[in-house]
Amino acid sequence: QVQLVESGGGLVQPGGSLRLSCAASGSFFSIYVMGWYRQPPGKQRELVAVVTSGGSTNYADSVKGRFTISRDYAKNTVYLQMNSLKPEDTAVYYCTARIISTTYWGQGTQVTVSS
Repeated sequence: QVQLVESGGGLVQPGGSLRLSCAASGSFFSIYVMGWYRQPPGKQRELVAVVTSGGSTNYADSVKGRFTISRDYAKNTVYLQMNSLKPEDTAVYYCTARIISTTYWGQGTQVTVSS
């Protein structure tokens, strides 16, 4: 089994920054894709950013230039640095990891951007 443990969410003012972390643990050989999705209130879950084992990244248009995803392959950890946060970034952020053909999800961490 694989566990994903997220940390780093919270309340921040517009224009502020937060850094999310997600550590994967369990029995596996390698993780192909790690990344982040989010679910705003009353909306469906959406892609934020992902990074492959080869280092390729993909970002949602709404976060390009503001968010940066990075990955520590030795620690099986993925990070999301979020700058210039906006109220519309308010959501539950979920870590995801794809191992072979199975996708795993974390429990989610709340990010609230409000003055």
